[in-house]
Amino acid sequence: MAAALLAGCALTPAWAQSTVTLYGLVDEGIDYTSNVRGHAVWEMMSGAAQGSRWGLKGAEDLGGKLTALFQLENGVDVSSGRLMEGGRMFGRQAYVGVAHADLGTLTFGRQYDSLVEYLAPLTANGNWGGFLFQHPYDNDNTDNSFRLDNAVQFNSANFGGFRAGATYAFSNNPGQVSTNNAQSVGASYTVGALTLGAAWLNVRNPGANALGAVTTDDAGFVAARHRIYGAGVNYLLNQWTVGFVYTHTDLQDPVSYSYISGSIVPAGQHTTSLRFDNFELNANWAITPALMFGAMYDYTQAKLDASAGSYRPKYHTFGMMLDYSLSKRTDIYAQASYQKAIGADSGTSLDVAYTGGADDSSSTQRQFVGRVGLRHRF
Repeated sequence: MAAALLAGCALTPAWAQSTVTLYGLVDEGIDYTSNVRGHAVWEMMSGAAQGSRWGLKGAEDLGGKLTALFQLENGVDVSSGRLMEGGRMFGRQAYVGVAHADLGTLTFGRQYDSLVEYLAPLTANGNWGGFLFQHPYDNDNTDNSFRLDNAVQFNSANFGGFRAGATYAFSNNPGQVSTNNAQSVGASYTVGALTLGAAWLNVRNPGANALGAVTTDDAGFVAARHRIYGAGVNYLLNQWTVGFVYTHTDLQDPVSYSYISGSIVPAGQHTTSLRFDNFELNANWAITPALMFGAMYDYTQAKLDASAGSYRPKYHTFGMMLDYSLSKRTDIYAQASYQKAIGADSGTSLDVAYTGGADDSSSTQRQFVGRVGLRHRF
C-alpha cells in the first residue's frame, strides 16, 4: 500500500487547490489533590480533560484521489503560557504525508503510535475523560504520555468498518539502529453499535538519548524495553456507551519513572522486570444533547522482579465526569478520581497511590483528585 501511494505521487500531476486551517483547544481548571508527598494542594492546572493546544493543518488535492497533507500541533500550558512536551515548538504532532482515498495515508514525522490511534479511544482516558483517569503511571501509554519521533506511519482507509495501521520510528543513532527505536501495529473494526480494537507497541531503550524514537525528555519509563499490547470493545446502547479494555505492559530492566520524585527501584537492588495488567470498565451516558455523565473503574495488578525477590502491588482507580456544553465549542465540566494502592512493601513509590493529574505520588495508599474546568475549541 505504501509503495502504491508513492508511485501514485510520482505519476499524478498537481492541479488543485490547497487549504490551511488554524485550530486549537484551551482547557483550564482548578484542581484539589488530597495528598501530594504528604500535603493537600489546591492549584490551577491546564489540559486535564484534553491537552491545551494550537495547530496548523493543511491539504492539497493532487488529483487522481491523491492528497498531500501536513499537521503541526503545539502543546501549551495555559496556566503559565509555557510550551509542553519538553519545550518543543510542535511537540504534540509534526508530520507531512500523502493520502489516497481508496488506500490510506502515509505520514512522516513526530506522531502518535498505532496503540494510541486504535486502542486508546476505547478507554476513558483516551476518549472522553483525560489524564485523571489514566491507568497507573500511564504504563500502557493510552493517555499519550509520549509520542514517537522519527516515525513513518501508515493508516489504511476504512474498508467496510475495518481500519489498520503500522508505525516504525527510527533510532537516528549512528551505528546503533536498534537503540531507542520503536514498532507498533493496530486495528479496529466497527459494525453497527459495536467497535473492537487491538494494538501492540514495542520501544527499545526508551529515554536512552535525545535522538531516538522516545527521547530523554519525553519518556515516562526509562528501561531496556517497553512493550505493550491490548484489546478492547465499546458498545453503543441507546444513549449509553459501555466499554471494556485490557492491556499488558512489560518493562525490561526498568531504571526510573520520570514523572514522580520517588524511585520504582528498591534500594540497593537490581530490577529485571516490571509488569502491569490493566482491566478497565467504562461507560458514558448522553443524558441530553448538551449533558454527559461518564464513569470508569480500572483494576491494575503489577509485578516487580528484583534481585531480592518479587513484589506485587495492586491498584483500584475510580473516576467520574459530568460535562455540560454551553455551545458547540465551549463546555464546563467536573471530574473526580480516586485511587487506592495495595502496597507490596517494596520500599518504592509503587507502594503508594499516584492518580493521573496529581503532581506527584501520595505519601499513603490513597489519593483523590477533584477538578472543575472550562474548555473552549476553536
